[in-house]
Amino acid sequence: MFRSLRERNYRFYASGQVVSLTGTWMQRAAQDWLVLELSGGSPAALGVAVSLQFIPTLLLTLWAGVVADRFDKRRVLIGTQSALGACGFVLGSLDVTGVVQLWHVYVLCFVLGCFSAVDAPVRQSFVVEMVGPAQLTNAVALNSMNFNLARIVGPAISGVLITAIGTGWVFLINGVSSVGVVAGLALMDPAALHRAKLPPKERGQLRAGLRYARGRPDLIVVMALAFFIGTFGMNFESTLAVIARNVFGRNADGYGLLVTMLAVGTLTGAALAARRSGRGRPRMRLMLLGAAVFGVLEVAAALMPTYELFAAALIPVGVAIMTFTTSANSTVQLAVEPTMRGRVMGLYMLVFLGGKPLGGLASGWLAEVFGPRWPILLGGVASLVAALVGVAVLAWRRKSRVAEADRLG
Repeated sequence: MFRSLRERNYRFYASGQVVSLTGTWMQRAAQDWLVLELSGGSPAALGVAVSLQFIPTLLLTLWAGVVADRFDKRRVLIGTQSALGACGFVLGSLDVTGVVQLWHVYVLCFVLGCFSAVDAPVRQSFVVEMVGPAQLTNAVALNSMNFNLARIVGPAISGVLITAIGTGWVFLINGVSSVGVVAGLALMDPAALHRAKLPPKERGQLRAGLRYARGRPDLIVVMALAFFIGTFGMNFESTLAVIARNVFGRNADGYGLLVTMLAVGTLTGAALAARRSGRGRPRMRLMLLGAAVFGVLEVAAALMPTYELFAAALIPVGVAIMTFTTSANSTVQLAVEPTMRGRVMGLYMLVFLGGKPLGGLASGWLAEVFGPRWPILLGGVASLVAALVGVAVLAWRRKSRVAEADRLG
């Protein structure tokens, strides 16, 4: 399960991520709570904050994929991670001094989103350089375990700290935590990285990457699924805080527990994916099954009548979504040419995260007009329908290939 940790560079990266991601999830929980406090509990205001954080994905992620293919990924990540930590320091300073206003949070959400949009495809495509293609699936699963372990610990700590010392200090702690991942990147041995040959510098590299993806129907199915699930299904950022506060009357620690329960499920799903990673490449069938089961379970969670049942239902939801995301990520990276990996991952991150502004606004509007449960309910329906359409498309494509082979044979 942990064989990728045999790579020295990956050990430095993973250990730094443990610290940094914990701080990131502490800030996310504190930021959601701060927005609700400054806006008087408005779900729409929380939706705006989520949207502003993801709008830069639409503008920058594709170009970040070109950067990933053309430049030293390790150096780029040192810059983006340092900038993300600085955003935490700025927001924390404004909050601790008592001058923070809602528009300050909005501006910093957008700035943080700009650096995150550049960071995501570079970071995703850097994994294979640390461990090599043979260990990629395992490393992706371990990254997910790391991410979701932080997702458990971070919000739980954040909920306690918000109650004890306020949101501002949580943001400052996140700024300090960014030192962990920057130090891990700086300590790596560049000579031990599994680097692919850089593509020649020429015009039209972004268009070349888009043409490459367009000519791969299997990639198109994966990315279409990623768009619908990322946009409408994975709308937890803008709904769990609202459900905790407005439906069940819980405080910040109650919201932190919901995020933690979801993370218990995603951590379990990531651990299962790490164990499966020794059985060959991820299968499209598993990805489609994970997407469909996620949709069904999300609908069931939305209908739970009590806080305790709702929290418990988030665990299997987390297992299913992690089954989908780890298999989709690995499928995309292993299916493409190494010289195209950065650009294709840029496109993948665009479709997976780029719909968040739409999803955030839609979730806020649905929660405001129809009630906080509706974004999760309709998100589950959309995810299930997308998975079924994906199954139908691949079945039709397989049938067409067989018919063509029979005709030619």
